[in-house]
Amino acid sequence: MSCYKVIVTDYEYTTFAPEQEVLSKIGIELTYKQCRTEEDVIAECKDADALISQYAPISRKVIEKLEKCKVIARYGVGFNTIDIDAATEMGIMVGNVTDYCLDEVSDHTIALLLSSARKITKLNNAVKSGTWNFNVGVPIFRLRGRTLGLVGFGNIPQTVAKKAQAFGLTVIAYDPFVSEAVAHEMNVKLVTLDDLCKLSDYVSIHVPLNKHTEGMISNEQFSKMKREAFIINTSRGRIIDEKALINALEEGKIAGAGLDVLEIEPIDQNNPLLKMDNVILTPHAAFNSVEAEVELKRKTAQNVADVLSGYYPRYLVNKEVKKTVKLEDRV
Repeated sequence: MSCYKVIVTDYEYTTFAPEQEVLSKIGIELTYKQCRTEEDVIAECKDADALISQYAPISRKVIEKLEKCKVIARYGVGFNTIDIDAATEMGIMVGNVTDYCLDEVSDHTIALLLSSARKITKLNNAVKSGTWNFNVGVPIFRLRGRTLGLVGFGNIPQTVAKKAQAFGLTVIAYDPFVSEAVAHEMNVKLVTLDDLCKLSDYVSIHVPLNKHTEGMISNEQFSKMKREAFIINTSRGRIIDEKALINALEEGKIAGAGLDVLEIEPIDQNNPLLKMDNVILTPHAAFNSVEAEVELKRKTAQNVADVLSGYYPRYLVNKEVKKTVKLEDRV
C-alpha cells in the first residue's frame, strides 16, 4: 500500500498510464476524483500528501484546509487556478510544466496568424456557400516585411519568433522580464507595450494570467493599433478585455482576431464574436497533440515524485517557498 496519498482532483483524460509509470517507481497509486468546487476539493483532498489538478479551484480557502499537502502539481503552463501566495505561506510547492507544448502552441499561433493574414477561413466559407471570388478576401497584404509584436517573450513566443522570421516577418516583443541580450540573440527588438501596439501588423499574446496581466489589452491598446492589424491569443482569454475587443472589431479599429482562448469557456452562444467573419475561433486547443499530452502527464507526475522523494521539483512556480521548506536540488 502506498505510503503517500496522491489525488488527481479533476480530469478530462482517459488514461493515466504516463503518471502511473512515473509514480509507481516510488510506490504510489493515484486516487482519482472529479472535484468541481472548493467544497469538493476540501472534502476529497484534505488529507492528501499531494494533488494533481487540471481545472479544480485550489483557492486559499482550500489550501488552508489541506492538512498534509506538500505539493500541488498542475497539468499545464498556467497556474491561475491555484492561490500561489497561500500555498507559499503554507509551505506547499506548486509545480507546473512550462515546456511541454512549445511546438504545439507556437504552431497554432502561426496557423491563426496565417489564416488571418491570408483570409483562409473567410475564403473557405465563401467558396462553400457558393461564392467563387478572390475579392472576398480583399485586402490581403504580403507577410514579408510586416511586423509581428509578441506580448511576452518566454519559451513559447521565442519559438513563435523563429517560425515567424522564416516567413520574413520582423519580430518585436514587449516583456519587462527579458534581457536585451536574449532578444538581440534572437534578432528581436524589445519595445514598450504602447510602441508594440502602434508598430505591429499582428499582435500575439503570450503572457500568463495574473493580477498584473488581466485585461492588459483593452480600449487604450486597441486605439493605438493599425486598422489592418490582427490580434492572436493562445494564452488566456482574460488577458484581453473581451468587451473592448468586440468594440474594436465592430468599429473597425482592427482588422480581425484569431482566438484560441476566451474570457468564458465554452463560449456563450450569444457572444458577438461567433457572428464575425473576420474572427477565427478554436476551442482552447493550441496545446493539444498526442505527444504533448504524454509529455505533460509524465512531467506533472514527476513534479509530485520529486517532492515526495525529498527534492525540489524541476518546474517550481513559487520559488519563495524555498525560504521555509528545505529540500534537495536534483543534479
